[in-house]
Amino acid sequence: MQQEHPFAAYIRILGKGKRGSRSLTEQEAEQAMGMILDDEVEACQLGAFLMLLRVKEETPAEIAGFVRACRQRIQAPAQLPEVMLDWSSYAGKRRQLPWFILSALLLVDDGIRVFMHGTEGHTPGRVYTRACLQALGLPVADSLDTAARQLCEQNFSYLPLARLSPTLHEIIELRPLLGLRSPVHTVARLLNPLAAPYQIQGIFHPGYRDTHQLAARLLEQPHLAVFKGEGGEAERNPDTECLVKSLHRQQLTEETWPALFARRHNKDETMEIGRLQKVWRGEDADEYAIASITATAAIALKLLEPAITQEQAQARARALWQTRRRDRLD
Repeated sequence: MQQEHPFAAYIRILGKGKRGSRSLTEQEAEQAMGMILDDEVEACQLGAFLMLLRVKEETPAEIAGFVRACRQRIQAPAQLPEVMLDWSSYAGKRRQLPWFILSALLLVDDGIRVFMHGTEGHTPGRVYTRACLQALGLPVADSLDTAARQLCEQNFSYLPLARLSPTLHEIIELRPLLGLRSPVHTVARLLNPLAAPYQIQGIFHPGYRDTHQLAARLLEQPHLAVFKGEGGEAERNPDTECLVKSLHRQQLTEETWPALFARRHNKDETMEIGRLQKVWRGEDADEYAIASITATAAIALKLLEPAITQEQAQARARALWQTRRRDRLD
């Protein structure tokens, strides 16, 4: 008689019918993800596991357990500068360019060290962060060691998930085969591999705000802000009000940022990456783009300084925009 595979126990927990199934505990989730990352799971088991999670929707405890397992297998560089803000970028953009990249640059030039990580190419027809950074001549790292060096030299680095965790990247790439997103999209956003005290995250489905917020509390993340961002990225859409859910030293808070325009702007039909540089230089005065850049920076500033008001954060973001180094993207 063939012996049962050790991972089968976790699939059984999730899939034992309406009455017999349940969610994984945080410890079980950590153990299950550990087996996946250590290549101790068959392909059919991985597919079944991911889709059972997708059908029931993952809990904060499950996400926290998955993240813990991933962090244990990511080795930070020995010579690592203090990173202030972790910025995840996993969605890609299809209606508007990734203006949040310029928001991050405002913070970087103000002395805030920003580490960005993400993936690209899993959804056709989207513009991804890596391609935009390369077009702007901004650093894209090939390892955590390279990222650490870039952070020391330039206060900014972007590392693709494929270099950070190849296995997580491979799971995200399964989306065309499975037809659905998997919990790894949430896990990757919460990785914070360099242990930055502040995290900013954008999601597409509003219901995941609570999952991110509560999982971050279980992970004892000091500070986090998560909101429904334009296209699923951490980018505020200035045409609509924005509910931001935050975590500050285990305290859960939320606040609504009002829309900045009375009318909605049209989608960007061309998605020309070169416009990022033109807007930064002042050669293109696109009101939507500038409002998105400063509004996103304002959310980040409010995250970094919870005591300031929305108005103060917005005013400071506008000031950073007015005094930006226009030649930094030459």
